[in-house]
Amino acid sequence: MDTISVDNFRDNLESFIEQVVSRNEPFKVTQPAGEAFVVMSANDWEREQETLHVLQSKSLMQQIADSLETHTRGLHTD
Repeated sequence: MDTISVDNFRDNLESFIEQVVSRNEPFKVTQPAGEAFVVMSANDWEREQETLHVLQSKSLMQQIADSLETHTRGLHTD
């Protein structure tokens, strides 16, 4: 992930927004006081939220593990 200063972000806002949306490339913006924030597209944010939901669900993670085990066994039966 690229990191830019808040001044650079402010001066080139339109260009950075286009980059985030068209390339799906988030970046970190740093402020002089050391605080930082991340800029990402709405699609990327929604995808991250879905991933977090799956990772936090024991039943979904068990389904994934079971599916992987079934797939792995299928590869070794030839």
